[in-house]
Amino acid sequence: MCGITASIVLPQRKGDRHTIGRTNGVDGTKGINGTTNTNGIDGTNGIDGINGFNGTTNSISSTNHTNDTDGINGTNHAKDTNGNNSTNGIHDHADDNSTETLTTQLRASIDKINHRGPDESGIWISPDASIGLGHCRLSINDLSPSGSQPLTSDDGQIHAVVNGEIYDYDRLRDVCATEHGYKFNGESDSQLVVALYKIYGASAFFEHLRGEFAFVLYDSREGSKKVIAGRDRYGIKPLVWTVVSGRLLIAAEAKAFLPMGWEPEWDVGAIVDGGWMIDDRTLFKGVKKVLPGHWMEVTEERGVQMQKYWDAEYEDKTKVETRTIEDMVLGVRERLVESIRLRLRADVPVGVYLSGGIDSSAVAGIVTQLAKENHVKIGSQAPSTKVACFSVRFPEESGYDESSVAERTADWLGVEILKRDVDEVSLARDFADTAYHCEHHHFDLNCVAKFALSTLPREHGVKVVLTGEGADEHFAGYSYFTPDFLREPDLSQPDSLLTSNSELRKSMYSTVDAEIKALFRNIGATQHEDLPDSEALADANGSVMPATLVLWHPTTQLFAPWVRELEEYVGLDCRDTVMASLAPEARAKMRSLWHPMHSAQYMWNKSSLANVLLSCLGDRTEMAHSVEARTPFLDHHLTGYVNKLPPSVKLSYSPIQNKEQNEQGPLWKNAGSALQSLKEKWILREAVRPYITDELYKRRKNPFLAPTRWPTGGALHRLFQNLLTREAVEALGFLDYSVVEESLERAYSGKGDTRAFRTLVYIGAWVTLGERFGVKKASKEDWVDQRRFGGNQTEGASQYFNGM
Repeated sequence: MCGITASIVLPQRKGDRHTIGRTNGVDGTKGINGTTNTNGIDGTNGIDGINGFNGTTNSISSTNHTNDTDGINGTNHAKDTNGNNSTNGIHDHADDNSTETLTTQLRASIDKINHRGPDESGIWISPDASIGLGHCRLSINDLSPSGSQPLTSDDGQIHAVVNGEIYDYDRLRDVCATEHGYKFNGESDSQLVVALYKIYGASAFFEHLRGEFAFVLYDSREGSKKVIAGRDRYGIKPLVWTVVSGRLLIAAEAKAFLPMGWEPEWDVGAIVDGGWMIDDRTLFKGVKKVLPGHWMEVTEERGVQMQKYWDAEYEDKTKVETRTIEDMVLGVRERLVESIRLRLRADVPVGVYLSGGIDSSAVAGIVTQLAKENHVKIGSQAPSTKVACFSVRFPEESGYDESSVAERTADWLGVEILKRDVDEVSLARDFADTAYHCEHHHFDLNCVAKFALSTLPREHGVKVVLTGEGADEHFAGYSYFTPDFLREPDLSQPDSLLTSNSELRKSMYSTVDAEIKALFRNIGATQHEDLPDSEALADANGSVMPATLVLWHPTTQLFAPWVRELEEYVGLDCRDTVMASLAPEARAKMRSLWHPMHSAQYMWNKSSLANVLLSCLGDRTEMAHSVEARTPFLDHHLTGYVNKLPPSVKLSYSPIQNKEQNEQGPLWKNAGSALQSLKEKWILREAVRPYITDELYKRRKNPFLAPTRWPTGGALHRLFQNLLTREAVEALGFLDYSVVEESLERAYSGKGDTRAFRTLVYIGAWVTLGERFGVKKASKEDWVDQRRFGGNQTEGASQYFNGM
């Protein structure tokens, strides 16, 4: 785990302009911002953006700000090393003083994200200063100097900075060394990225990478000179990019670009239409993500291209399942245990984030059994060591505290549990720092609680934790999935009750859809205007997921009059943002091949999982405190197996005999009988039954949410009063202050309006980011100029990118 940075001089093709190319972009879909294409499809989001992984920053520069730059520059903060060749392979010219300037910039960039890797830092710069790589290290595997970065291949011609973890290390290392003669110079798993690339090349080497990762790699070999920036399959590790004065900058966090000449501006379009949480845009104009399962390639011949190396796949919905239930349960169990075993390898102590849910409890249970019965080391600790578990404790009277369930689980397993108390005072204290580290807003204060929780492992000498993220997404744990489960019969299970009894299924569908809407209204979901379905929504095959994904997105009434009056936002339907973000081949499968529930899972995983849950409830709040989180439920060997299982083994129908839901948490106390008759994550419950308590086996899924009702005059009320002044809100440029005033009043009047409180949380994050990043005030004039330069593209950058 680490922070990485890179700076690359953009190549100039002879007699042609470079444009960014996306191999799997969506053609011809109506663009979110009124341009043609949302997800980098024909330029809605341009190709200027920022890319970075876990504390890494990359900068690609063009010598003249428009066309005459080539080359890639990267540095790594403490160790200055010059490359072996006299040319960097992208361009062979750079300014006389560029090495000194680039070194200074990259070191400052690394300092901005030093929380990602406080143990050590280093830089590498090519002889012509066209490419620089920077790295700050959180030492996990191979604590010796041989584990330092940037990395260099055994022939000295490939250089890289890598963030994250590559699993199945011993087997892969043996293949590289024994079968291909690769010479490793240390024990770090990160060296596998360089070795596998050298052996297999791009994109073939990606299929061998198992884990969470983001990296920038420069290949200086004649005939294959290129820069590659890649990101893991689910987006566990962040990677953002932008173009500044002709240089391509790549980093884990946008703040790393500030010392490199980046002047942040709001991407009002991405904020208004929800693109920041749906596609490759961010809150900042010209700053974009490398999408999960994608890689960016920079070459002299082709300019900059985005390519996809992996995507999720689901079974044909008409194919009858032939495996037995026992076989499928065992298949899940074996793959989950293997995934957890692989993630216990570390040269430092490893702990577990433990909530009151089945996912993290199963992880803790399997870790305990692997240590006790299989004598597997827990990181650097002996198998006899008690597993350290960390949990959040909300005030008991809030109704959101699950720490007592976690404590009973810990007692049953015989593990150590350490709790972080999170109350109104701590939420108010940590709010601004959380927003700064996450670099985006969120509808709930659960991210602030996660920020607080992540202080706990380091206080107890633990650098690595295992978490339960990804289980709900793949085993249909969220109640969001139930309407689409009931939309069509599960033809893979023809004998199941809901398949054979279509009247029952249809009746349940209508009831569940209404129950779900009522549940989420009660906890403050946004009420969007009912709009007719657009042509694009036909590809969703009736799925409610496009609407679900924008449940927590504010309506246009929050925004300034000049925003609301823009042609593209009159009658805005954010569901179109969702559809435009999907590749044509995925939309075709949603129309006719996949069961609606699997289509819903696909859409969720491409948006909320990657851009929200793995960000503000994952990497960003964990790495803010130098803690590496590992996600065994997102092992692609496991998810590939689970995706091919029938919908009916993930969500199981069982008519309720009596209503025993009084202890099931705030979400379920008002749930109707139809919703309660569907048991989420059924096959996971069966697979982990040996490792969890009876209480957890029977307990329903409760989302990790923070309380939303706090006293008038309390710490949070005072925070928002002081933060959301007219001056501060109007400095953003895109909000209507009268709506902000009204929300502040409603959130703290009477019993408190939950939806109004969530609005305050959004705006508080924007104000914090605007002040801490020095973001320029948005204006209609700038918006008009932005449209002139092609949607969200950064001025002068389009010439480097092919067809995006």
